[in-house]
Amino acid sequence: MPLSSIAHWNDRAVTHTVFVCDTCCSENEHPSGGAFAAKLREAAQTNPALGDVAIRTVSCLNVCSEPVAIALRAPEKTAYLFAGIEPDSDLADTLALIGLYVEAADGDIPDARPAGRLRFCLKGRVPAL
Repeated sequence: MPLSSIAHWNDRAVTHTVFVCDTCCSENEHPSGGAFAAKLREAAQTNPALGDVAIRTVSCLNVCSEPVAIALRAPEKTAYLFAGIEPDSDLADTLALIGLYVEAADGDIPDARPAGRLRFCLKGRVPAL
């Protein structure tokens, strides 16, 4: 991968980014995406397979009807958008999904079963350039 494709996050090289909507919330709820991002960051720090992954918040992924939303991005890889993630119950499945994405050379995930319920939460897929 070209050096220019590697970003830096918290003084470490990263090639994969997970964007978590920090404004996502169900009706009559407070936004929960920011707290979910914090849980993902904490879990990713203890998982060596996710060492080059940055977990970032963004203020809208435009899937407001199905909170919480995340997007997976990396240079020269397919990008994905997922929505309807339940922060209280989908942490393990989200980490599994991120792991599948990191391992996929071109970003295409041929078998998403290890991601559990999240394989049914896919809303969009954008091919790599």
